[in-house]
Amino acid sequence: MSRLIVPTGEAGADGSVLRITPESAGWQYVGFEVCKLQSGQALERSTGDSEVCLVLLSGYADAEAGGQAWRNIGRRMNIFERIPPYAVYVPNDSAYRLTAVTDAEIAICSAPGKGTYEARLITPERVGVEPRGYGSMSRTIHNILPEQEPADSLLVVEVFTPNGNWSSYPPHRHDEEDLPRQSYLEETYYHRLQPEHGFAVQRVYTDDRSLDETLTIRNGDAVLVPKGYHPVSAAPGYDSYYLNIMAGPVRTWKFHNDPDHEWLMRK
Repeated sequence: MSRLIVPTGEAGADGSVLRITPESAGWQYVGFEVCKLQSGQALERSTGDSEVCLVLLSGYADAEAGGQAWRNIGRRMNIFERIPPYAVYVPNDSAYRLTAVTDAEIAICSAPGKGTYEARLITPERVGVEPRGYGSMSRTIHNILPEQEPADSLLVVEVFTPNGNWSSYPPHRHDEEDLPRQSYLEETYYHRLQPEHGFAVQRVYTDDRSLDETLTIRNGDAVLVPKGYHPVSAAPGYDSYYLNIMAGPVRTWKFHNDPDHEWLMRK
């Protein structure tokens, strides 16, 4: 089934407020963590057998990885400034260190690595900005680590949905390894809302309805999508943001639309 993961409320000693591992999720590929660092606080980790994409959700930080260093990276103090973020790609069997220059929120996205690529900085100019949909299905995409950019497993994208609109819509799924028609990708959604006291709704369902859940999303929640269609609705008055992490056996995003709603693509 899908699962709703809520933040811990208070940050741990390393700033962690939300953590998903393949083991805790009951799947194979995707890991995800959010750390909130106070100014001057450092986060130092080894990547092990996973490649990592560090997304600077808000604030400024110094970063070190793979023998390289980048100082005072950051561009937005609030996610809802709606400008593309900085990110750092770190391969497996490596290490990284982030030191917060201001209070900062960091997303740690992970998936199996093969050691193919070196550590690098992903600047906002490298993040593709894409309008998608129309009418009440319109939203804005920031392609942080799309399949056109080098990585072994990870796909990372963030989505801004205006209040009252739908996204990940028409509903689609990517839960079968049937290329070139469809790829198998596990996926997490990390949700934020503006104003923070609002809510959004996410439905996760399969064709046979053996999985059919509707989840009420609060600010800071995460949703695991192991299979099925997974549309999101932003409640009127509350803009929605989510960060998507996807990974599977083949690094490509090939999806299947719900046949009942695919006609909306032809409008």
